[in-house]
Amino acid sequence: MVGYTGLQCEECEEDHFTNGTDGCLPCGCDSFGAVSPQCDSSGTCVCKTGVYGPKCDDCHPGFFHFSSDGCQPCQCNQRSTYCHPQSGVCLDCQDNTQGQNCEECVPRFYRGLGSSVKDGCVSCPCADHSSTGTCHLDSSGRPVCDECKAGFRGSTCDVCVDGFYKSGDACVPCDCSGNADPRSMPQICHPESGHCLRCANHTTGTHCEHCAPGYMGDARAHNCTFRAVRLLATMAPRSSTTTTSTTTPPSSSTTSPFLLFTSSSPSTAHSSAPTLQSGPGDPASNNNSTASALTVVSWTQFNIIILAVIIAVVVLLMGLVGGVYTYREYRNRKLNAPFWTIELKEDNISFSSYHDSIPHADPNGLLEEEPCVVAANGQLALATAANMYKA
Repeated sequence: MVGYTGLQCEECEEDHFTNGTDGCLPCGCDSFGAVSPQCDSSGTCVCKTGVYGPKCDDCHPGFFHFSSDGCQPCQCNQRSTYCHPQSGVCLDCQDNTQGQNCEECVPRFYRGLGSSVKDGCVSCPCADHSSTGTCHLDSSGRPVCDECKAGFRGSTCDVCVDGFYKSGDACVPCDCSGNADPRSMPQICHPESGHCLRCANHTTGTHCEHCAPGYMGDARAHNCTFRAVRLLATMAPRSSTTTTSTTTPPSSSTTSPFLLFTSSSPSTAHSSAPTLQSGPGDPASNNNSTASALTVVSWTQFNIIILAVIIAVVVLLMGLVGGVYTYREYRNRKLNAPFWTIELKEDNISFSSYHDSIPHADPNGLLEEEPCVVAANGQLALATAANMYKA
């Protein structure tokens, strides 16, 4: 019978085998994959390199391209141990690689400039919350994120765009209560802390949420107004008990003005507005206060008024001191000066009086002897050369 040989046909012929029950069967070794058409008693053929299977008709894992020369090893750059047996495309690439030969990095990974395909892939410096996560290399070889999400910018999408600041993992719009100074545009707040760079509308604070010193109101409602001082003239007796910083002796029955400064918020401007009260006492009435004038002035105007008053007082004091000094000098000079001045000439005597208190003094009294005629120019004409005069 076919497949048997021997004198009694008790043996299987060449390229056949028997399994003990079905008789002699052909080996069936693949002509490309098997070294020879022969097989062992179990029907297993001897395969070429990279070929495996009982009949040597398939490539061993890690090999591909079944041919008469056997199978070729997969070209996966050491990132996979097997590939498709016919096409040779690498399967199950490791270390974040992909491609026919595991030569590429998967999305969100990259190889540095100058790296070989056998080098590993490194994760992109692009966070999922700020970018798409993918990157590429720029001309200098640095990784640059492909696309940043809204509110982020920079090569690695780690900086907030102008008008935003980082809060956790997100960039949120700057909160300046609507009081951001246009001169700080476009970056109206610090990109990390969110602190507003410049506040307008007389506001201050981290988010321009407070009115600036000297102003009152609601900053978020944009109504910060200058804090005013109301001047209210009133009359109050000194002996009465008031909430002032000083008290007068109870024995005094006279009245004197006093000053009272207060400040209030806009909501109580009519009931407890900042006032400046002053006024003389009214002997005809026992009322503690009588409103005579109400004026609103700013702190700047108030300071100017106070400064002007101080300057005027200083000038008056200096004038007073100068007048007293001048008067005393004048008095000292009068007291030390001679009462009469007499000038003896060849034929007459000239005299003059220092004190203007006796401008019409009679010089005749200066002479004890015969009277002489006094000229209009204050000179005495001598009657004879032998006369004697005493002053």
